[in-house]
Amino acid sequence: MPMPLSIPEPPPTENASKDKVTNKDASQNFATYVYQAKVAESFRSVSVTWCKNTTEHFVSMSVEKPFDENKLTCKIDLESGQSWGKKGLKSFEIEGARVDIFWDFRHAKFSMNPQPCSGYYVALVYKKEVLLLLGDLENDAYTRTKSKPSLEEATLLSKKENVHGKKLFCTRAMLEEGKPEHDVVIETSLSGPDDPEMWISIDGMLASRIMNLNWKFRGNEIVMVNNLPVQIFWDVHDWLFNDIGSGPALFIFKPGFLEHTNDPNSREWTERSEGSSKYDLIEENPSTGSFFHFLYAWRTD
Repeated sequence: MPMPLSIPEPPPTENASKDKVTNKDASQNFATYVYQAKVAESFRSVSVTWCKNTTEHFVSMSVEKPFDENKLTCKIDLESGQSWGKKGLKSFEIEGARVDIFWDFRHAKFSMNPQPCSGYYVALVYKKEVLLLLGDLENDAYTRTKSKPSLEEATLLSKKENVHGKKLFCTRAMLEEGKPEHDVVIETSLSGPDDPEMWISIDGMLASRIMNLNWKFRGNEIVMVNNLPVQIFWDVHDWLFNDIGSGPALFIFKPGFLEHTNDPNSREWTERSEGSSKYDLIEENPSTGSFFHFLYAWRTD
């Protein structure tokens, strides 16, 4: 039976009101991917967090331990000035079995995002099988680990990230299973003589225009991407009614329809969220069996 669904808290972020960021320089500084992988004969949650801010730049991988709040975690410093510090291996034990995490960032290339765009790998290995492989250097990873791909591939359950900006917020979201991520741009007009508005574009095409945000600061719509439905949920209450930097707007992108309703035009999301400061409808929970992208958009001016 599916567990009750609730909205997750936003990941940590720097104080946006103190660290002003221009539209040109706005970038992600925190992204967490949650996978489900079969580790030590059981399906477990594997979280991968990429973080870059003024004090540190790292990636961490955590593996869930059943009946234990503490996770087994490997943290890798991506700012190491020595090439030997960017290649390594960490091993730990789960239920008497050895689990290895291999990584190589010696040739990694970065853009504005906390994660590299190429030239790296991170591999989670158990009993000579690669359970989860990140990066583009797949051949190097299999050669070094002397392992083969797992027969049961890890499943991506959710992505959470922070973005900063004034009027423009950009991200990349998986809107089709097994396909490349799509470019998503959220543009806003929150001040001026006209009522506040918001536009959401996918791959350069306008997908949704939300007018009268003072009345529609929470809601949802279904848009079509390559003839497939994508649900978009939003809560921009903090943008409109609280001080800048006090809290983010929340956007959720979900391919397909929510499993609990057969009505694609259901207003359950809106009705259940009215009068509430936090949604209680969605959580990145393996029992839901579907993918969610959570975007926390922080205004900086």
